[in-house]
Amino acid sequence: MKKTALITGGSRGIGFGIAKALANEGYNLAINGVRDEEGAASALDELRQLGAEVVYCQGNISNAADREAVIEKAYSVFGQINVLVNNAGIAPRERLDILETTLENFQEVMQTNLEGPFFLTQQIAKKMAHAKTNNHAFEATIIFVTSISATVASINRGEYCISKAGLAMTNLLFAVRMAEYNIPVFEIRPGIVATDMTSKVQEKYDNLFQGGIALQPRWGTPDDIGKAVASVTRGDFPYSTGQVINVDGGMLIDRL
Repeated sequence: MKKTALITGGSRGIGFGIAKALANEGYNLAINGVRDEEGAASALDELRQLGAEVVYCQGNISNAADREAVIEKAYSVFGQINVLVNNAGIAPRERLDILETTLENFQEVMQTNLEGPFFLTQQIAKKMAHAKTNNHAFEATIIFVTSISATVASINRGEYCISKAGLAMTNLLFAVRMAEYNIPVFEIRPGIVATDMTSKVQEKYDNLFQGGIALQPRWGTPDDIGKAVASVTRGDFPYSTGQVINVDGGMLIDRL
């Protein structure tokens, strides 16, 4: 029986890079997104061409009813989820200084980037634990895709930084909780990656790369993140639950 991965935000950007990598690893895919299925059709078709059976689970993970619907659809089609990739996330609608940002901005980002992944993981982790208890051969992995913004402060999008810092702790919490079931949990922490989210500030980051912000002077790609996710799902780090894997071109190395 082929293993199944549920990837939130899996039809575009970093999530799509992860989906392609896991399709190449032989996974069937439950792809979550907020767009209707027609809007995601070309991405889903590309994944099917890689040999994966793909089901689209539309829904906004910030909404409890949508989370339930996503989980129900994934399990009804595949019967199990072996890998959960919490990738979906948003930037604030307005990049405002922390002295000016609004409650609405803050709440929307936190509900999507932190509250949604926490409770989605809670529900699926219980199902994974039940499956593992009944079948010790069952394999599962939980992954949180965060950001260098978990530790790098950006005062014009503070709510995003706080949400990613919270998600970094969520990784640790679930690593501790799921250890008794031998289900590893990882945090993948991307640096500056070329996606829709960063396209609006391309010139800014182009200049920063030229100025040496990262040791590897290029943008990261969704495929870079996909390779890291594929590696941990293969079990290449069998003694490393709860760990952070930076995929940032060496950006966060302290230098003199």
